[in-house]
Amino acid sequence: MLNWLSQVVSVTLFNLRTIPERKGAAVAAAAGIAGVVAVFVGVLSIAAGFRAAMSVSGADDVAIVLRSGADTEMTSGLSREETRLIADAPGVARNADGPLASAELFVIINLPKRSTGTDANVPFRGVEKAALQVRDDFKIIEGRTFTLGRNEVIVGAGAARAFAGLDVGGKLRLGQNEWEIVGIFTGGGGSAESEMWTDAAVLQPAYNRGDAYQSVYAKLSSPASFEEFKAALTTDPRLKVKVLRQGEFLADQSSMLTAFIRNFGVFIAAMMALGALFGALNTMYSAVAARTREIATLRALGFGRSPVILSVMIESLALALLGGVFGATAAYFAFDGFKAATINWQTFSQIAFAFAVTPQLLLNAIVWAVVIGLLGGLFPAIRAVRIPIATALREM
Repeated sequence: MLNWLSQVVSVTLFNLRTIPERKGAAVAAAAGIAGVVAVFVGVLSIAAGFRAAMSVSGADDVAIVLRSGADTEMTSGLSREETRLIADAPGVARNADGPLASAELFVIINLPKRSTGTDANVPFRGVEKAALQVRDDFKIIEGRTFTLGRNEVIVGAGAARAFAGLDVGGKLRLGQNEWEIVGIFTGGGGSAESEMWTDAAVLQPAYNRGDAYQSVYAKLSSPASFEEFKAALTTDPRLKVKVLRQGEFLADQSSMLTAFIRNFGVFIAAMMALGALFGALNTMYSAVAARTREIATLRALGFGRSPVILSVMIESLALALLGGVFGATAAYFAFDGFKAATINWQTFSQIAFAFAVTPQLLLNAIVWAVVIGLLGGLFPAIRAVRIPIATALREM
């Protein structure tokens, strides 16, 4: 066993020391794998960032109530009487002003992007006073909150960053009214930061919504109160509603786009990986061909086949890891935290988010590099030991 290990170490060190003599091919193989890893991390960081933006604001003690059968707030509808029944349901947290439940209205407006000037759909949400207590992560970072009963708007930090004309003190003409922007807020990095908020009672007549709402966000007395709250509403004959935890609802809203980006990223990375694999195969075949006589000499001196195979695969793995680490590092600094906005196909509205290069994503990328390296070295290694010793020794 010790002799076998000694052979593996000796042949491997010999192979690694000769890499500078083949630096052109070695750099090309490592660079190809680095490109695969960078693309893999870059594309999938979009999906990770979008998913994080949609899920970060999904607290376990916040529930959302929609009309039964509705998949989004846009397709839901609730009357004022229904929202009152929901707010009075058991399990809802309360303070001195009453139940912590906000009946809300959701409309889509068009605003130009700061980067391109092209119009994009932006969510404009009408909320009630309790909305600021329902969302624990809500915080005004510039200006102030809107005054109830006035045409005043507060803007999410993501929306203010992505769309033109959303600066504090500015005014917008939307619907039948002119609106003054009085503040910018954060929502823990969640999807709320892509929205504009105002008083629901002011937004309703501006868009001819009468006395209708589309959803109710309710702060529960505890996460365990959800089942009691849900049972009370779904068994009430006066209501036809569906009740979801906020996190569950937001995850469902992002599922389609997240799945598309993830599948698209894996497909592109797989195509590039195939090219990198051929590059690695070419590099290792060239390396084996250049050392045919040396390998045959080692075998004639008593070195076994398996140490030769392992040495070639370790060399290929070393190049793959080098390329993988370089590609992952470059992708991290290039993409992590990069601010962007995209349309959520399930709500047809823009969501501002930041690319997220997670440790798991980096680990998966390195695994891709390792697989490419192992496959790239396997077949050349087998070829190296299948050439008859006498034939190999006669090669120039």
